Amino acid sequence: MATALLIVESPAKANTLKKYLGKGFQVKASVGHVKDLLKGKKKVLDEIKKLSSTVDKVYLAPDPDREGEAIAWHIYEDVKKKNKHVYRVLFNEITKKAVLEAIEHPQSLNQDKYQAQQARRILDRLVGYQISPILWDKVRMGLSAGRVQSVALRIVVDREKEIQAFKSEEYWSIVARLSFEEKEFDAKLVQINGQKVEINTEQEAKAILKALQGASFLVISVVKKERRKNPLAPFITSKLQQDAAHKLGFTAKKTMTLAQMLYEGIELGSEGAHGLITYMRTDSTRLSNEAVSAVRDYIVQKYGKEYLPAAPNIYKSQKAAQEAHEAIRPTSVEFPPDIVKPYLDKDLFRLYELIWNRFVACQMSQAILDQTTLNIEAGGKHLFRATGQVVKFNGFLAVYQEEREEIQRKKGEEEAEGDAEKLLPPVKEKDVLDLQTLTPNQHFTEPPPRFAEASLVKALEENGIGRPSTYASILAAIQDREYVEKKENRFYSTELGQLVTELLVKSFPEIMDVEFTAGMEEKLDLVEEGKVDWVKMLKDFYEPFSQTLKKAKLQMRDVKKEEMKTEHICDKCKSPMVVKWGRRGKFLACSSYPECKNTKEIAISESGKVEIQAQEVTDEKCDKCSSPLMVKQGRFGRFLACSKYPDCKFTKSYTLGISCPLKGCGGEIVEKRSRGGKVFFSCSNYPKCKFATWYAPVKKPCPSCKAPFLVLKTTKTEGAVHFCLDKDCGYKEEVA
Repeated sequence: MATALLIVESPAKANTLKKYLGKGFQVKASVGHVKDLLKGKKKVLDEIKKLSSTVDKVYLAPDPDREGEAIAWHIYEDVKKKNKHVYRVLFNEITKKAVLEAIEHPQSLNQDKYQAQQARRILDRLVGYQISPILWDKVRMGLSAGRVQSVALRIVVDREKEIQAFKSEEYWSIVARLSFEEKEFDAKLVQINGQKVEINTEQEAKAILKALQGASFLVISVVKKERRKNPLAPFITSKLQQDAAHKLGFTAKKTMTLAQMLYEGIELGSEGAHGLITYMRTDSTRLSNEAVSAVRDYIVQKYGKEYLPAAPNIYKSQKAAQEAHEAIRPTSVEFPPDIVKPYLDKDLFRLYELIWNRFVACQMSQAILDQTTLNIEAGGKHLFRATGQVVKFNGFLAVYQEEREEIQRKKGEEEAEGDAEKLLPPVKEKDVLDLQTLTPNQHFTEPPPRFAEASLVKALEENGIGRPSTYASILAAIQDREYVEKKENRFYSTELGQLVTELLVKSFPEIMDVEFTAGMEEKLDLVEEGKVDWVKMLKDFYEPFSQTLKKAKLQMRDVKKEEMKTEHICDKCKSPMVVKWGRRGKFLACSSYPECKNTKEIAISESGKVEIQAQEVTDEKCDKCSSPLMVKQGRFGRFLACSKYPDCKFTKSYTLGISCPLKGCGGEIVEKRSRGGKVFFSCSNYPKCKFATWYAPVKKPCPSCKAPFLVLKTTKTEGAVHFCLDKDCGYKEEVA
């Protein structure tokens, strides 16, 4: 019979722990929070209370963060009456040794951490629950605002404004293709008469080319320098999300879902269930002495002594990092990627391998590079420069390559010449080089890039917006609310997102201020450290905020009531038509509403002209009134609607006329749109049939396996190809 009860928040975590603890323990999952500010899980709590009265000790083991501490406190408040022996246990990794050690050394609950979580949750609701209804009243129902979410949206919207306001400037560069002893290389013009070169027009470039006609190219200096490149720190949450986006193409949400699975435990055949990584929500780069010692032994064994630094590499964490946590790392060097690969699906393995490689690399030797810079004089006053580098000793680069960050290309800037591995010929000072070609290249300055998953997470981190545990949910929220949409892995702010941001910035300037939001995060950290009273902090926030709320209710622009007159006339009642705001943005509506409910989809040109979008009428007839059906664009993609809307509200799925490939289904393939705005294709019989694909079906049977259709895929390397979805078939053909 069990004499102890251990409570965690996740069923998967509970299953792993059961195998470590034996018959003396009963393990129960709370399945997340058991209480909230508004409601709780009475059934789960009742069961926990009943179990706690039958055992000698109760161990509370939710995750080692604010949310976990809140779950522990909520359970404790109900359990303490049933059992006086209640303990908090913390472990950063789910391994048998770590779990048993935590139980042998139980702790008290951390009231400061709990109060910080409560303060955060109350703050979020004060903002979200009171600003959102104003947006419902002024814009449309269903909109939401958030203390952190809205500031993240502002960052995206501000970037969009920068891009729209950007004025591209022309500039030119001149590259000489030179050779020495039959080895060719490029050198770029960098100075004229000792001044940095700036070429603005083609005419200026041609004038320089003319001046260089017949000029000799003389090496005036050869500078050789040894560079040492340090390995990167082990992963914290934000860096894991960024690298998984860069290297694996994962969203922040997907990364955290997979990391949670690796943390909570994976079945490894006869080895049983093992947690493969440490806790994945952390901003600390600290590593345990035991982990460092183990990986140093592994490095010597796997790569050799020259790859091991004399002393362990130590990395500095951010100012607000919780040093009680560790960085994200594998729990044991006994489980290298090749050993666990058979037990992990493709994406789980790729993420684990990324974490493994970063951890191993962080304790390896520096990479040593020999960099050579050639300064070359031409025509007496023109200075060309070539830079090359050679990896002398790869060190940590044998395991992990750093991703280059995307940057805004400004006037006169080029990619660093020496970043790529490039060999230069063995020239000496005063050597004369042979000119092969002299090429003028036209360039244009580039606007800042739109945010991708990685760069937006980095922006949130650098600005102190949110915390490691919230980045994924922030990115998901602004997409789910249709404030931003993702196109080709870039975030574009929608017209709705821009409108909401404009209204909130004007009415709630402090709430929408990046520095103010970052300051609130710092205050919450101080609450957690026991240095600030959480109730006083909330009062200090709410008193001025409540006054701002009152003003906003009266003064915020009422978009619902706004109507922009147009030259268009209603084709049903001949009244003027006006532009209004709706769920999908601006649309054309009859000014005689509600008597006439005629509406039209519109597009607004750059000059501001309102143009009615062409309505695609199909040959299909309405099932109810036999009127023609029209193609409409909805929240989740195209659909067919009766042309007599709103008198007849019949709709049906937009099908491609292609049967579902699954045997016995009988459905048809329909076009849909994900919450993130990406088009995909699924069966009309969903949820009964789960068939779905991101690739556009083509009404052409597979010549090889006779599957009912092929799909279209476009890649940089292959271009457009038709291929069969059946992996066992593998048929592929180029699109003519």
